[in-house]
Amino acid sequence: MSRMGAKNMISHSFRIAWKDLLEVFRNRMGLVLLILMPIFMMVMVGYIYPSDNSLSNVTVALVNEDVGYGGYTNASSTLIAILENANNSTDLMTLTTASSFDEVREMIQRGDVDAGIIISSDFTSSIMNGQQGTITLVTDQSNLQMSSMLQAVLQEVFDQLGTGLAQQNVQSLGVDPSNSLAVVQPYNVQTEGAIEGDFSYFDFVAPGIIAMTVMMSVMTGLPVAISEERESGTLDGMMVAPISRLSVILGKTLAQIGRGLLQGLIIIVIAVSFFGVTIHGSILLVFALLLLCVFSFVGLGIVLTSFTKDQETATMLMTTIMFPMMFLSGVFFPIEQMPWFMQTLSNVLPLTYVTGALRKVMVLGADISMITTELAILIGFGTVMIAIAVPVFKRAMTS
Repeated sequence: MSRMGAKNMISHSFRIAWKDLLEVFRNRMGLVLLILMPIFMMVMVGYIYPSDNSLSNVTVALVNEDVGYGGYTNASSTLIAILENANNSTDLMTLTTASSFDEVREMIQRGDVDAGIIISSDFTSSIMNGQQGTITLVTDQSNLQMSSMLQAVLQEVFDQLGTGLAQQNVQSLGVDPSNSLAVVQPYNVQTEGAIEGDFSYFDFVAPGIIAMTVMMSVMTGLPVAISEERESGTLDGMMVAPISRLSVILGKTLAQIGRGLLQGLIIIVIAVSFFGVTIHGSILLVFALLLLCVFSFVGLGIVLTSFTKDQETATMLMTTIMFPMMFLSGVFFPIEQMPWFMQTLSNVLPLTYVTGALRKVMVLGADISMITTELAILIGFGTVMIAIAVPVFKRAMTS
């Protein structure tokens, strides 16, 4: 291609891209949706996965079956008092009383409480005789995530209370108080993250939501950019104009890049400003990854759209492709927790590598040398898709 031909192709591409972007800005409803969609996605997910402890005022039924032991003060009374004092400072639970396990089960079935705590009848006697006192946590299996979080929190509370009681018992044997904790808990396990700071599950989700939103912007914009223009006849006008098919594809690609980067910018601003997400890596590298995300999906979108005859079919096909990618690419759930065959499937999805790379840069502060695999796969996938899209698009326009 001559220098003049290349210059004309680039000029035509930018003109087509400018035309598509002007159509977006002239369509007020489309422009509103373009801006509202990333805001809605981030706000919705941000409040589902808040950055602080999401457990508060959980309703718990308390059953005290302890019958005591001789003239000793019931150990259960002390336990309940400590539990209530700790709860008053954290608002973790709303305690209500029940008489038996059966009543707790019925209350959970009716939805009156979220869980139950049952103190065994021999609780005090077991403690006084140097044995373990039994505390039973009754959980709601219909909400496993909530039950697991509550169980972990209550287990930690009871472990701390048990450690305090054990220290008192050890001190009564003449052990130096400063060494009593070492006798009860000989191991001091400390946890330190690779990156300083406090992180929540939302920090894990946010990069995936950004990648997914950009993907949805591209995949939903292409049916309008190609199928609708083909139905209205404006695409035929471009086909008979003295411009190359490659210029049309590049122009459509540039327009989708503009849409995708705009939505990516909106969602990053919301994540950082309203939900405290910290970008530990390079912000320029984040935008470069968003650019690669658009590049990867534009070619795929053009190929899929070229095989459809109308906008409705193209939109349905895009949705069918996007839906599994949302759940198999590690956006919401770690890929490592999936069965092996699902992990194999996720490894062929481009969104997996965009999400993984963004997570490494935003959360772990990785530099470009640490995401070379993801970059190579995304560049390779995008290049192959664009190479396929050009002849497929030409064939679709001449058929």
